[in-house]
Amino acid sequence: MSDETPQRCGLVAIVGRPNVGKSTLLNALVGQKISITSNKAQTTRHRITGIRTLGAAQFVFVDTPGFQVKHATALNRNLNRTVLSSLADVDVVLFVVEAGRFGAPDAKVLALLPAEKPVLLVANKLDHLARRQDVLPWLQQMQARRAFTEFVPMSATRDADVERLLTIVEAHLPQQPWLYEEDALTDRSERFLAGEIVREKLFRLTGDELPYSATVVIDSFTEEGELRRIAATIVVERDAHKGMVIGEGGERLKRIGSEARQDLERLWGAKVFLELWVKVRSGWADDEAHLRSYGYE
Repeated sequence: MSDETPQRCGLVAIVGRPNVGKSTLLNALVGQKISITSNKAQTTRHRITGIRTLGAAQFVFVDTPGFQVKHATALNRNLNRTVLSSLADVDVVLFVVEAGRFGAPDAKVLALLPAEKPVLLVANKLDHLARRQDVLPWLQQMQARRAFTEFVPMSATRDADVERLLTIVEAHLPQQPWLYEEDALTDRSERFLAGEIVREKLFRLTGDELPYSATVVIDSFTEEGELRRIAATIVVERDAHKGMVIGEGGERLKRIGSEARQDLERLWGAKVFLELWVKVRSGWADDEAHLRSYGYE
C-alpha cells in the first residue's frame, strides 16, 4: 500500500427484516464464514462484526438480527435493542431487502434508519427475479420512500456483485486510521463462533420442527496446541424438542456435531474435538436472567 494513500475506515451496518440474506451478504463481503445462515427467521441473534481490509480501506461490517415484529418475548425485545444500538454509531447503513419486494416488516425497519446517515438500498436476491428489468419500476417506488444514497441491485452469491458493492461502500468510508489489524476477520472470540456454528447446524438439520427458541451454550473451550477441545450444551424448552435434536439412535445429534466440527476446523485450520449435550430449560427465551447467562447482551 502506498504511503500517499490515506487510510479509510468505517462501521457499516447491515440491517433488514429476517431472511433477506444479511448473514450471507456479510460472509461474502468479509470473504469468510463468520455469521451463521439458515432459512429460519432469527438465526442471527447477536451483533456480529466482520472485518475486510482491501488496499487502503478497512470495512467494519456489523451484521444485526432481523428486526422482529411477530413475537413479544424477552428474546425478541433483546434482538430489537441490538438492532437499534448498532445503528447509533455506524458511518454507513446497508438496508437489505429482497429485489422486487417490500412489505410491512421492511417498512418498519426503514422507519428506524437514522435520517443523517448514508443509507444504501441493497436489493438482494436479484437472481430470484424472473426478469431483471422488472426491478426498475420497483426501484422508482423505493426512491419515493426515502432518498437513498445509492441503489445496489445484486445477488450476495455472485462475486462480481459483492466486489461492486465493496467499491460503492468504500467511497462513503471516512478517512481515518484502521481500527483492526490488516488480517483481522472478526472481533468475536473463537468460543463465540463455536457456539454460533453449532446453532447453525442445529437449525439447518432440524428444519421447521424445532422452535426458534433453542440455543447453544459453550460449557468449556480449551486450546491444546493445534487442538481445540469444546464442550457445548444445546438448550431447548421441552422434552419433545430434546428428542427432535437427538434423533433416532442419536443420529441427528451426531450429525450436528460432525458438521459443526468440520466447519470449525476449516475456519481455524486446526483440529477440533467437540462434545454436545442436550438439556431442557422451560421458558428460557422469556427470562431475562437466563438470556444474560446465555450471552445475550
